[in-house]
Formats: sequence, C-alpha cells, structure tokens
Amino acid sequence: MLDAMVEQISENNRNASQGGGHGKHCQTQQSQERSRETLPDSAVTAAAKMLIEAFVKGFKLSTSSYKRVMHLLHQEMDNGLQRHTHSIADIKMFPTFVRSLPDGSEKGDFLALDLGGTNFRVLLVRLQGHDIDIQSKTYLIPQRIMLGTGTQLFDHIADCIGKFVRDHNLTGHTLPLGFTFSFPCKQEGLAKARLSKWTKGFRCEGVVGEDICALLQEALKRRTNCNVEIVAIVNDAVGTLMSAAHVDRNCEIGLILGTGCNACYMETLDNVQTWDEEQNHPEQVIINTEWGAFGDNGCLDFLRTEYDRELDTFSINPGKQIMEKMISGMYMGEIVRLVLERLTMENLLFRSVDHECELFERGRFFTKYVSEIESDTDEFFRNTKQVLDELGVENYTTEDCKIVKYVCTLISARAAFLAAAGLASLINRMNKPEITIAVDGSLYRFHPRFHNLMCLKIQELVKPGLKFKLVLSHDGSGKGAALTAAVSLRLRNMKFAHQPEGIEVPLQIGIKQEA
Repeated sequence: MLDAMVEQISENNRNASQGGGHGKHCQTQQSQERSRETLPDSAVTAAAKMLIEAFVKGFKLSTSSYKRVMHLLHQEMDNGLQRHTHSIADIKMFPTFVRSLPDGSEKGDFLALDLGGTNFRVLLVRLQGHDIDIQSKTYLIPQRIMLGTGTQLFDHIADCIGKFVRDHNLTGHTLPLGFTFSFPCKQEGLAKARLSKWTKGFRCEGVVGEDICALLQEALKRRTNCNVEIVAIVNDAVGTLMSAAHVDRNCEIGLILGTGCNACYMETLDNVQTWDEEQNHPEQVIINTEWGAFGDNGCLDFLRTEYDRELDTFSINPGKQIMEKMISGMYMGEIVRLVLERLTMENLLFRSVDHECELFERGRFFTKYVSEIESDTDEFFRNTKQVLDELGVENYTTEDCKIVKYVCTLISARAAFLAAAGLASLINRMNKPEITIAVDGSLYRFHPRFHNLMCLKIQELVKPGLKFKLVLSHDGSGKGAALTAAVSLRLRNMKFAHQPEGIEVPLQIGIKQEA
C-alpha cells in the first residue's frame, strides 16, 4: 500500500505543476487525495496506527464542515460591509479606494516604491498597452535610520528616488508613483494612509498616526527637484490582483498565501455600506477583506484542534488571526512540530530521540520543512531525513519518516482546503461565469501540492457552472503598485475630461514638460 501511495504522491506533484482550476486531472486527484487520509498500513502496527489516527483526526474535516466555514465567512463578510455591524466585525472588509482594473490602455512611465523591510525597491514601469518593461534598484535602510526619526527615513527614501530618476534620465518628466507599504495602516483614501504601528524592527519617531503618503511627498519636495506624485498606496493582496489583471481581464480576486494570509476582491458599491465617497462610475471598489481575523469571535472553534489552541496560547497575539493561524506559513510548521512532539511524548514516534534536540523548541520547525518533506516522492525520504538531521533528531527509522510525512500532508491539506473554502465563498458571492484568482506568497509558490489541493476543494464547493482559474501573480508589490497608479490616473483623466470648460486639467503623467 505504501508503494502505491508513493506513486500517487509523485503523480500529484507532477500534476501540481500543470496548473488549471477545473481540468482533466481533478477526478483522479480526488481519489488520490482521499487515499492519503489514512496512515499507510506498512508504516506502523495496527495498534499504533489507531493511536496515531486518534491524535490527528481533528485535521480531517468533512465537506459539510468546509461548507459551514463558507456560510460563516459569508455572514462575517456581510457584517464587515454593513455600516451598523462594521465596528464589531472581525473581518473588516476595508474599501481600498481602487475602483478599476487595468484595461490595456495604460501608457507612460510610472514609478513604484516597495517598502516593507530593511531594504526597499524603486521601480520604473513603462507601460504601452499590454507591453510592459520594468527596471528596478534595491536600496538599503541603515539601522540608524530605522531607529531614527520619520524625517530621516523619508528623506533617505526621497534621496534614493531622486537618484533613481536622475540615473534613468527622467528628471524633466512628471511621474506618478504607486506605493506598496507593508506595515499596518488605516487607509483613508487612494493616496492617504495613516501608520497604525511600526513592525519589523522599525521605530522611527513621529510617524505613527501620520499620513505616510504626505510624509513621503513632503520629503520628495524637500530633497529632490523631481516632479513625482504619489497617487496610490496599496497592500500586497491588491498589488497581486492588479499585476495579474494586467494580462487577464477575468482576474478579480487576489490571494496572499505566504507568511500571512489575506484576500481582496472586486465588490459592487451597492454592497459596501461603509463607502462614503462618490457613487460615480465605475460603481465598484476592491475590498481588502483582512480575513485572517476570521474566527476571532469563536465561530471557528468547532474545527480547531488542541494543537491550534496551544499554538494560539503561545503566540504574540492570542485570540487574534485565528484563520490565518490555521493556514499561513508563519504557523504551519509550528502546528506540525506540536503534533510530532505529542506523538513522540506518547512513544509513537522517534522512540530514542534526545528531548534536548531542536524538535522540542518552539518555532524551530519551519514551514519550508513541510514543503521539502512533501516533495519526497520515493521510499528514500531524502528531504525528510535532511530536515530531521537539521533538527538534531537521531536514530530515526523509515517508519518515523513515513509518519512525519503523513502529519505534514494532513496539516497542509487542511490549510489548503480552508483557503479554498474562503475562495469558493468569494466566487459564489461574485457569481460570475468565469473568474481568475491571482495568488502569491511563498507557501503557494513552493509547496508541491497546495495548488492542486485548492483547485480540487474549490471545484467541490463552488456553485455548479461557475468556472475558475488560479494563477501565480508576479511582483505585485512592484508591478502591481505601478499599475494601480496607472489605473488611478486613467480614471482621473476620464473624470476631468467630463468637467465643464474652464476647469484646470492636471498635466498628463509620464510626458516631458515643455518650458
């Protein structure tokens, strides 16, 4: 039976690279995945197998459980969109102020700024319809600036943008900039967002509570002679959607499956009661769901395991981001570690292990290990053994490797199915005949089965007749931010084109100003 399972794993991994949302492999994959829901008989004795299954059965959820998740998610999203329940909703459903997708008419030179860590990128994105050319440069933020003042930080960024513009001979051009800012913010407009708090080692004074775009715009005026206008600030999910929508007009959902988990989608304005802006054309707006917080009110307690609860208890934010903690790359490895630790303590795994090894250290079992272990496609378990060696586990057996891989497959499958339930809920909500979902993030990129698992479960959960496709999005934080800027300028120019005579129209963006 084990040989058959290994062959099925190999076939599944080969299929995972072929893409598609509802293709010819779905039926065969469904039967293959069902065969993986029990531990191979050859791995352990019958008695030990029963005990192991008892400790992991909570990860095997029925289709009805996932449909219940969808129903609850739909209710919670409605709460976030409605004015009278928004303040108490866990899923906030924030309007992003991005009203349209690329339509292929965007032209000109656009800048993008991607700030989210100790490095930042400046990009020049040249658009000519569906053709796109990208040039970029990465700059370092010194530690003294990360711990200094906001003025020092934004002056440094402005200096680098100014040098980038000069190096590309664009000093005489008016350049719109799309800004990806990967820190917690409260967005108040397309180009207005206030920093909620610093993370990732930044402690710049005088920035929390301030408008990030205004601070950068002031620095650009103070430090450069470049005519750069910040026209849009976006998060990674919106950038992911915009980047893929440039080549696929059916793309209206963006999903991040990496360290975190979040989704955005295009919603009609009639359904967004929290929208206080103009109800003009186009009557739609991209919604940033922030669905990682789904379950914070306890509605998902029916499917949480003892391992989920322990992980949450020892996290930096107990009781928060419950759905994200069952899906994302920040937590998946730790859930696997907690299960392996429990099985070891019950003498069902690693019977001669040294309890001082790193397997028993919180946070030491990285999610990348899950992807590596599940990439093993034969009985030699090369990746699994390498991971165990790195953790200092000694004297493990082939049976131990089989159990480790089995635990990984169960936990990653639950994560993929929960993400799929979320997407299926959005697909059903939007009710469009065909829709493309743009996905980015290390978990989706590198896990060998995540794509296929999601496709199978979405197909099972969506309304009959609705077609979908999952595509890997590229450089949402760069290309996607620039495209957001381009779309915002297109809509702005359309608005001014319909203004009465005598109203001053802004300069065309990306065109050299004549003296």
